Amino acid sequence: MTHRMIMFVIVGLMAGMFLSALDQTVVGTAIRTIGDDLHGLSQQAWVTTAYLIVSTISTPIYGKLSDIFGRRPLFVFAIVVFIIGSILASFSTSMLELAAFRAIQGLGAGGLMSMPLAIMGDMLAPRERAKYQGYFLAVFGISSLIGPLVGGLFAGADQILGIAGWRWVFLINVPIGLIALVIVLRFLHLPKHTVHSVRIDWWGASFVVLALVPLLLVAEQGREWGWSSPLAIGCYIIGGLGVIAFVIAETLMKDDALIPLKLFRSSTFSMATIIGVFVGFGMFGAMLTLPLYLQLVLGSNPTQSGFQMLPMILGLMISSIASGQIIARTGRYRMFPIIGTAFLTGGFFWLTFLQYDRSYWFIAGAMLLIGLGLGQLMQTLTIASQNSVGLRDMGVATSASTFFRQIGGTLGTAVLLSLMFTVLPANVQTSFTDTDTLTQSLDAAFDPAVATAPENAAIMAQIYTPITSGITDATTAQIEAGLTKAADAATAAVAAQVAAGTIPASAQAAATTAAVAQAQAAAAAQIQQQIPVAQIAADGTVTLDFSDPAARLSFVNSVVPTIEDQFASGSGTTSMDSSALNDTSFLNGADPRLSKPLLVAFNASAVLVYWVAMFVVLIAFVLALFFKTPPLRAKSALQEAADNEAEAEARDDELVRATRAADTAGVMVQP
Repeated sequence: MTHRMIMFVIVGLMAGMFLSALDQTVVGTAIRTIGDDLHGLSQQAWVTTAYLIVSTISTPIYGKLSDIFGRRPLFVFAIVVFIIGSILASFSTSMLELAAFRAIQGLGAGGLMSMPLAIMGDMLAPRERAKYQGYFLAVFGISSLIGPLVGGLFAGADQILGIAGWRWVFLINVPIGLIALVIVLRFLHLPKHTVHSVRIDWWGASFVVLALVPLLLVAEQGREWGWSSPLAIGCYIIGGLGVIAFVIAETLMKDDALIPLKLFRSSTFSMATIIGVFVGFGMFGAMLTLPLYLQLVLGSNPTQSGFQMLPMILGLMISSIASGQIIARTGRYRMFPIIGTAFLTGGFFWLTFLQYDRSYWFIAGAMLLIGLGLGQLMQTLTIASQNSVGLRDMGVATSASTFFRQIGGTLGTAVLLSLMFTVLPANVQTSFTDTDTLTQSLDAAFDPAVATAPENAAIMAQIYTPITSGITDATTAQIEAGLTKAADAATAAVAAQVAAGTIPASAQAAATTAAVAQAQAAAAAQIQQQIPVAQIAADGTVTLDFSDPAARLSFVNSVVPTIEDQFASGSGTTSMDSSALNDTSFLNGADPRLSKPLLVAFNASAVLVYWVAMFVVLIAFVLALFFKTPPLRAKSALQEAADNEAEAEARDDELVRATRAADTAGVMVQP
């Protein structure tokens, strides 16, 4: 194939991958609007889970079927299914219906992500393939940048051409998919595939579903169900039995297995797969927190956070192009998994020094390092897997590599995000034990101008009203108790004077009234000196006036030690728990003094995630040091197959000619 022909095919393959990559980022931005419109925001997790489970499970199935029936028909099938799923999703009337249609999209997405890499493995030699990998990584970069923008535009529009704006999130896939379909049908012409076996591993496909569906389901929903709930335990048991049954089925099917176990006899394939799982765990899980961090802590909107991810995309593009050129010229690639995991580890280590008031450029430096690491890993591991197998297993090796990386990513997403939201409430309690932070936030919460501002209404109701109302109720009760004590003491004193005959019994009532008024006035003066915000009316009615800044600050300073002790002991009065982060809109536009404890807590939770991600990727770095990488083949899989076929035909021709010569000469021994 000429360079021009290859580029046409690559455009079609990239359009297919772009469908799947863009859909994830666009839907992620618009899901809140979709949930509100379909009255099922609490069910949004099922929309993501359905897509993820089906796309992950279908990935190895596409790889195996493409090895049997050819890449082109399977890729065309994946595009058509994805388009159909997109059209159906645009007509959804409920969140559960949308989840079902997203599952259909996931069935197509499994082929859109793995088939292009397998087709590239067929067309190009491993050394040449490295030069083109930057184009495919650009797909992910572009989708990460424009996805939030497109999703925000569609979700923010009431109607476009008479159709609800969010429905275009799915309809936009139709023209892109049709373009990809036309290009593939027109330009992707691979040599006719020779069917080695028509035995399809239906048992393996069934058992991989049985194994992965419960495990992925509990990975996604475990935080809601509880990791030790009966439902979660049931998923563990079913998934474990499914894994055992899958291994037995693959052993019995041998070369016709969905994921042939013989692939793992290659140390290169095995090590690339294991490294891919660890990289996927650290990358996908931790990377999901970066857009969250940019939006929550730095206050960026979804569109801005998409553009702020540009340093990572830039690093990814630079390293992928540079590593591709080096691989193409030298045929060696052992250094890139080592350097890539080192950069990735360094990027996450950099992020462990994050503080809530750090500038964007500090985060940008870490993102650049992470991008430089990923660019050397994503395609290099796939190329290593493909280089370790022959033509017959090219598709299944490619899909298996993608499959295990997705499994690692899914586990990383579930474990690290669950970790973040699990420790977040405790970190909120901890952030309120800092004297300066607590003083500033309470001073703002008691300020009537701040507390009644519309932009602070949500955060007051969610976080501060339970705290301030508890303090004011206790303070009011304390003042009223002091006034009552003074009144009781005055009443008792008058009664004693009456008993002693100092005051006539007929004057007791008037004397008591006067004494109580005098005692309460004295008590009120003393209380107002101790509690400057207290206002005590002549009839004993108690109110607290926080409008004076000096009086308010004095009051806050007096209650801070008590509130600190309450939060330190875990008895702080606030409704903040992990479920409160299901909707973080209460932070939008809130007074910085009110949001600071939450931002500090989220920062601490994110840093813990980055520590875990760093150690996981560090394991991948250690494994990469022992990664044996034979030189890349100089021929493509299709060229090798053609050469082998030509050699076989040449041998047959030589045998025929030799036989004829022997017959002519009348020799007794046949060649």
